[in-house]
Parts: sequence; C-alpha cells; structure tokens
Amino acid sequence: MEASAGLVAGSHNRNELVVIHGHEEPKPLKKLDGQVCEICGDEIGLTVDGDLFVACNECGFPVCRPCYEYERREGSQLCPQCKTRYKRLKGSPRVEGDEDEDDLDDIEHEFYIEDEQKNRQSHIVDAMLHGKMSYGRGPDDEDINSQFPPIITGIRSQPVSGELPNGYGEQMAPSSMHKRIHPYPISEPGSERWDEKKEGGWKERMDDWKLRQGNLGPEPDDAYDPDMAMIDEARQPLSRKVPIASSKVNPYRMVIVARLVILALFLRYRILNPVHDAFGLWLTSVICEIWFAISWILDQFPKWYPIDRETYLDRLSLRYEREGEPSMLSPADIFVSTVDPMKEPPLVTANTVLSILAMDYPVDKISCYISDDGASMLTFEALSETAEFARKWVPFCKKFAIEPRAPEMYFTLKIDYLKDKVQPTFVKERRAMKREYEEFKVRINALVAKAAKVPPEGWIMQDGTPWPGNNTKDHPGMIQVFLGHSGGVDSEGNELPRLVYVSREKRPGFQHHKKAGAMNALVRVSGVLTNAPFMLNLDCDHYINNSKAVREAMCFLMDPQIGRKVCYVQFPQRFDGIDRHDRYANRNTVFFDINMKGLDGIQGPVYVGTGCVFRRQALYGYSPPKGPKRPKMVTCDCCPCFGSRRKAKKYAANGGDVEAASLQGMDDDKEVLMSQMNFEKKFGQSAIFVTSTLMEQGGVPPSSSPAALLKEAIHVISCGYEDKTEWGLELGWIYGSITEDILTGFKMHCRGWRSIYCMPKLAAFKGSAPINLSDRLNQVLRWALGSVEIFFSRHSPVWYGHKGGNLKWLERFAYINTTIYPFTSLPLLAYCILPAVCLLTDKFIMPSISTFASLFFIGLFLSIFATGILELRWSGVSIEEWWRNEQFWVIGGVSAHLFAVIQGLLKILAGIDTNFTVTSKATDDEEFGELYTFKWTTLLIPPTTILIINLVGVVAGISDAINNGYQSWGPLFGKLFFAFWVIVHLYPFLKGLMGRQNRTPTIVVIWSILLASIFSLLWVRIDPFVLKTKGPDTTQCGINC
Repeated sequence: MEASAGLVAGSHNRNELVVIHGHEEPKPLKKLDGQVCEICGDEIGLTVDGDLFVACNECGFPVCRPCYEYERREGSQLCPQCKTRYKRLKGSPRVEGDEDEDDLDDIEHEFYIEDEQKNRQSHIVDAMLHGKMSYGRGPDDEDINSQFPPIITGIRSQPVSGELPNGYGEQMAPSSMHKRIHPYPISEPGSERWDEKKEGGWKERMDDWKLRQGNLGPEPDDAYDPDMAMIDEARQPLSRKVPIASSKVNPYRMVIVARLVILALFLRYRILNPVHDAFGLWLTSVICEIWFAISWILDQFPKWYPIDRETYLDRLSLRYEREGEPSMLSPADIFVSTVDPMKEPPLVTANTVLSILAMDYPVDKISCYISDDGASMLTFEALSETAEFARKWVPFCKKFAIEPRAPEMYFTLKIDYLKDKVQPTFVKERRAMKREYEEFKVRINALVAKAAKVPPEGWIMQDGTPWPGNNTKDHPGMIQVFLGHSGGVDSEGNELPRLVYVSREKRPGFQHHKKAGAMNALVRVSGVLTNAPFMLNLDCDHYINNSKAVREAMCFLMDPQIGRKVCYVQFPQRFDGIDRHDRYANRNTVFFDINMKGLDGIQGPVYVGTGCVFRRQALYGYSPPKGPKRPKMVTCDCCPCFGSRRKAKKYAANGGDVEAASLQGMDDDKEVLMSQMNFEKKFGQSAIFVTSTLMEQGGVPPSSSPAALLKEAIHVISCGYEDKTEWGLELGWIYGSITEDILTGFKMHCRGWRSIYCMPKLAAFKGSAPINLSDRLNQVLRWALGSVEIFFSRHSPVWYGHKGGNLKWLERFAYINTTIYPFTSLPLLAYCILPAVCLLTDKFIMPSISTFASLFFIGLFLSIFATGILELRWSGVSIEEWWRNEQFWVIGGVSAHLFAVIQGLLKILAGIDTNFTVTSKATDDEEFGELYTFKWTTLLIPPTTILIINLVGVVAGISDAINNGYQSWGPLFGKLFFAFWVIVHLYPFLKGLMGRQNRTPTIVVIWSILLASIFSLLWVRIDPFVLKTKGPDTTQCGINC
C-alpha cells in the first residue's frame, strides 16, 4: 500500500475511478542529468545498461556507485536525504539485511541448484511469516501463494482483471516459462521437521548405545540451558481469573437471597391488605412495586459471580517477541469513526489518531482507519496535517515513554512531568515538541475557521479539483493512504503505522444504516487492504490513555487456552473533564465496575460501543471452535455390557481403503464447492474480500498489487454492496437499532462465543462525556430508544437465541434487562406522583400496619441498604458514586426513558422514525463551564412538574396537619418521607435547572406551573379515589332536606 498513491475516489456501480494526486504535493525528484556526487564530488557515472546511476529511487539524491557501495557496506545503509534504506542494485554485492529482497542476480549462485532450493524453501517460510504476521508486506513472489486459500469466484463475481492469478498452489497451471522436465527435488513444507525428528531419534539411539558401552557418562549439572527459567515463564498462562474474596462475596449473596425472601413476604402482605378507601392508589402502587421487583431480579442476579482478571504482559513479550526474531504478535486494525466535524472537532479526532500511531505495539502490525461518514474536506485536511505532525510526535513518545500519548492530554496534565525521566535532553525536546504541537493546533484552527463558510461553488482541492464529497448525501467512495509502507517514516527514519482515510459511497435511495453501516464498511476495507485478525474500534473522542492497551487485550485473545473462544475484549469507559461531584453520573461507575464484573463471571460483558478489541472471525458470523469430544468407550467383543462393540470393516483386497478415501474426498470437494457458492450471498460480490474471510490468521495475498487492492476497496464501500447479503443481519455490526453495539454483542454470545472484561490499573482509553444536563438527557434518550427498538425487534433477548442453547440464562437476564429498563419509567413516573396525591387527598397507599407487619418494611429497607453497601465493598465503588447513580436513575427514568418509550411505540405502531443526534464532543474553554449551560429541551418538563407537585403536596400536607391538630401528624410522617424521597432524588436536576445564576428559563417555569396547577385543581374537583355516597344523608338533615 503506497502512501503517495493520492486520493482514490470512485463508484463501482457507475464504473468510475479517479486518482487525485495534486492534493498531497509529493516531493519532486531532482534532475539528475550531469550531476556530481554530493558526497565525494566525482561524476555519478552510468550503469552497465548505459543509464544514469540512481542510488535512491525515493528521492533521487545524487550519489556515485563507489559511495553507494561504501555506504551499504560500512555505513548506515540509508540515503543521506530521505533516510530510506538503500536497496541492492543490479551488480552490487549482497550485504547484511538484503535477504528479504526478491531479485537474485549473484554470479556465484547462478548455476547452483542447491542454493536455488534453499532460496525457494526460505521464500516459503518467509511467505508463511509474512502471510500470517505482516499481512501483505512480504515479497511478491509466485511461490509464496501456495499458503493462501484460492480466491473464490462465483457466477456474479467481478474480479479485477490482471491483478490476481487464476489460482494458488497446486491449482495453478504451470507456466511455460518455468516448465521443467525434472523439477527440483524440493520437499514439502514441514518435511524438514520430520527429518529432524528422525535424525534426533537416531542420535538418541546412538547416545544410548554409547552409554551402555561406558563411553558416554551422564550430563553434568551445568549442561542445562540457563534460559530454561525464562522459557518456563513464557509457557505460563498470559492471564488469570481472580475471584472476589469469599469474605466479601458470600455475605453479598446471602443478603441477596434474604432480600428476595423479604421482598416476597412484603408483596404478599401488600396484595392481601388492600386500602379500601383509596383503592386506586393502592392498586397503582402494588403494580409498580411488582414491576420494580422483577426489574431488580433481572439486574441483581447477573452480578452473582463477579470476578477480576490479571494480565501478564512480560509473558506475552517472552512468548511472542523473542530477542533477535521478528515480532509474532498478531496485527490489529484500529477503527475511528466520525461524522460531523462541527460537533466532533478535528483536533479531538487528531489527538485520538496520534495516540493510536504512538501506541506501544510493533508498527508493522498496526493499521489505523478513519471513517468520515460526513465526507468532510475539513476532516480530510485535518488528517493530512495530523499525518505530518505524527512524524515528529511518535518518535518523541517512544523515546521518552510518554503517557498518555495524546498531545492535548499530555501537555495539560497537572503532574510532575519530570518524574522518572533521566535523559538530559528531555526538557529541551519537550519544549520544542510543545511548540510544534501549538503550531499544529493553530493550523487545525485555521482549517476550522476556513470551513465555517462554505463557498457557493463548493470546496476545491489544491490542484483545482472539486472535492468529491461536496454533496454529503450523494458522493463517491473515497480512500486515501496517508501513511503506509512507502513514505510512512518519521523524522528519524523509522517506519510509522498505516493511516487510511475512508469515506464510503452515499447515493439517494439507499439505506446507509448510520454508524453501524460505516463500521461494516471499515471491516470490508480493512479486510481487503490489511486483513488483521483483530480489530479495535474507538469513538473519535476516545484516545488511548494506556499505550499498552492492545497488549492487554492480546493477553486474552492470543492465549492458547482461552483465546480461541473469545469474540471480543471490552474495556471500561473512563472520562475526562467531569466535575468532581459527577452531578449527572457521567462516569457510570456502577455499571462499569459492578455490572460488567458480574457479567464477566458468566459469559462475558456486553459490548458498549467503543474501547473493544474484536476477533474478526467472530464479526464474520462464524461460530467458536468446539473443544475435543470425549472418545466413546470401545471394548472387545468379550464384554458386551460396557461400551460399544468394535465392528470390523471389510474391504476388498484390491484397494477398498483407497476407494473409500476417494469417495470421502469427493464429498469434501462437493461440500467446499457448495460453501463457495454461498460465500457471495453471505459476504458480497468481491472475490478478494471473500478470500480474506477464509484466512483465520489474517493476511493479504502478496501477489495482489496495491492498485488492485485500492480498486477492490472502492468496490466494497459502494452503497449497493450489501444488497442481498447477510451484512447487518448476521455479519458485522447488526442493523435494526441505533444502539447497534448491544445487538452486535448479543448475536455473538448467542453463537456460543464468550467475551472478556479487561480493567488494567491504568485506564486503557479515556473520552469526553456531556456534562451538561440537556446533552446528558439526550444521550440517555438515544440509548433508551435503542433498547426499546431491540425489545420489539426479532432479536429481542426475550425470545431470540433459545434454539442453540449457547446463551447462558444469567447472561440472558442481563440482556433482557438492557432492553426493558426504559419501560420502568412508566411505574416510576406513577410512583413519583403518588406522594403528592397522598398529601393532597389525605389518603395513603398502605393501611394502618401492625407491629409485626412493620418488620416487613424495616427488613426490606435494611436489605436494600445492605445490598448496596456490600456491592461497594467488593467492587471498590465509592458511596458518592453509588448515590449519584441512584439519583440519575430517577432523573433519567421520568424524562429520557419515558420519551424513549413513547417514541419507540410511535415508531412501531405509526412508523414515525426519529433522527439520530450525534453527541457533541466540543468542550468549553472554561473548566466545567458547560456544566452550567442551559439548553432547552422538552425532556426537562416531566421532572420539573414532578418536583413542583411534590413541593406543593408537602406544603399542603403540613398545613393540613397544623389545622387538624396533633393526631394528624402520625400518618403525615409516612407521606412526607415518601415525598422527600422523590425530591432528594431529583435534587441534581433541580440544581441543573437553576444553573450558575440560580435562574430558570421562563418557559420551563410556565409550563411546569401550568401543568401542576391544572393537575391539582382537577384532582381536588374530581377526587377519584375517595368513596362517595349517592344522595343526601337522611339521618342528619331529615327526609325533606
């Protein structure tokens, strides 16, 4: 993949493909005619063919052949200008480091068949390494292709002509140019290992014979390998499951059981003791309490098996990064998605990209893909600036082990940045780098200011070409490789990870499926270009806070014991820029530190949309590998009572075994052919991409040229590619809900995969959260609406996935809870209004209770508090975070969740769809300034109305008690406690309404007072829960009253 290939834009359906080179302004090659060597001053000279000698094909720096040979033999082997390693030219002797090059023109090896055999064998080994580990960066040799599966071409496939061979390995027709009557006696790959075993066996027998003859004594103690301890350490597991201490978790489980029993007794008492003079209030409260009990069971029991995990990064390095050998760590494709650069500032996205490029992982194993679903030229130009700044930022981070590696976060940290720094040049280089970053910010700000006003003719690129994405709803697919194998080096000449810009094609009349569709496009593009076996997806505002985060995930995914059945590793979400008290529970610590730990002990955590490392094969819809089955007991015929009799198969003497084997082979061929015919229906009409799906360890066939891969990448992001395929139904990110993350993880768990929850000590990723009240409620509304959509879809966990039996019951409880929790808003709204109704009508939802019955209430409250305290004990969550979570459960329940249920029902019943709103990632210049910003939204009306009604009810209840005397204060305490419970839970909402100046917008006050007044007046006038007698009371006023 060439970094200087330019912007590739095109449409497969319209048969269009354009390559725009002018935007990048590549460095022109110097004119070489008549130049002299810049090192020694002699003339450059000519080659044996009569052409001008060119030492460096990258920049054309003038160097004569003697200086070129000396630099390769004695020097650094790098071009003095562009720092690119000199390649071996024709007629030049080999030096160290030339073994990876393809061309063989050495005179001494021209007629030696043995050397040619060795070279072919080494090429096969290199091909296996490059195919499995370097995914396409190996030599383009035809002999390598035997390791890759054949490209599957069906009836509807349209392969790129001239770019890929017709077949691979034994299926390839031999070329006439290489046809030999007597082929070289080369052995099959792996036969050398068998020869070594045979030779080792002979040596062991010889040593045994010498020992018997007395000529060979036992080995001394010092003959053992001194590195044996290190080898043993590398064989140990890469991770460990750490159960919660029994002293913490056992009391927690006992309290859960006790609470369940007390809850059953409490509900029994409530049902058997109705309130006859306020039957409506009593019935409403009992229905609400039953629903709360069901919701609590679904939420509580998936936390029955909480666990922690530990990873061993040193063992990972010992096993897969041996000294003197190429790294064997698996490659990873990293996805970053963005839509609107006005809501998701380019500087935020740039920091995320820079943290990815500088992460602690082999650079040839990382490829970063940026999905620009808004086709914005601002995002494109900002990414171009980011690629240039990365050439300076990445070597600085790796030289001084900087954490975090997002420059904005690093330079704003209020810590001692000199801690653990011993290099004398650190301070000087840090100051220079900070200046470079500030200049980079100024350039990005200039691009943002320029993009504020769109020119009438649309955006124009630097070479005068109109920007292909001027119409964001009708534009071709676009791909630009900013950093790649050629041209992707930093300021010190070291290679940088790949950086690829992707904007999928959009046309009117096609369904694009929002973020889920963009992620599936990235899966296909990466499958064509790099095809790493693992993928990490991040939101544009979630930067890598721990440079070893991907290594943490590989401790699970590459573990030979548990890794093969792990579909993804989910990291907790952590956030910057949240106020100290976390007024609106933005950190969501209870969910990430309690619920997710509990799920990890069952079948794994749910997928939460970002900070997740996937196994590519799991996203392709494949099932996990099954463990070896226990062999059936086989006995002889003498004991028929145990096991099954071994039946001897009779074969003909003339080759019956061979005939049976050939029939089995024919069946296998038919099976493969049928599966190939179904691949297009499943994955789409791309031969190269379908072939990549069969490569479990990843990799791209080396014979595929970069031009062919880019052309095929444009094909797989065309807007009609997913038609009549299983994308979004069984493959990739699943469609059908705006919370595609829940659906995607649910489908994997239903196939039998398990997931892992990884919580390193240093947070792996950090992002931004909307600390403003209105933005926070809109975010919760979007999540809740997605849950409602899933509940009414065919993928509802209530009825989906029972057939295979792969989803565990407690895991299903958790998924059911994630889809029905918005419906809790209906009983919660009623329960928050009940205190005010009781105070205004002087009625109560419970009858007068006896001393024995009061034990139920006391036991229920004690069990609730005990459960919470014990949860905090084993999870490490603070009591303030737990309380903020309880408060926002009520705030979100009576506002965002309520509107989500209404919108979901309107969409299901009336077909009225809602627009997807991107959460703003822009930050305020003042610290926590956004916290006090008020933004009008209808979500504020229900909680405000509930607050006013309860405050009016408290005033009315106290006034009534004062007027009626001392005997009315007793029943009042229960009602006041009920009302204050509601007000205290809504207190953060009240503070958000008041803002910094303690002033509330007029429209909120008017609507809330109006609704509360109307409700109160109607209640007093109708009084529906009080029994009325028909006609006058004749005992008091007589018959003629």
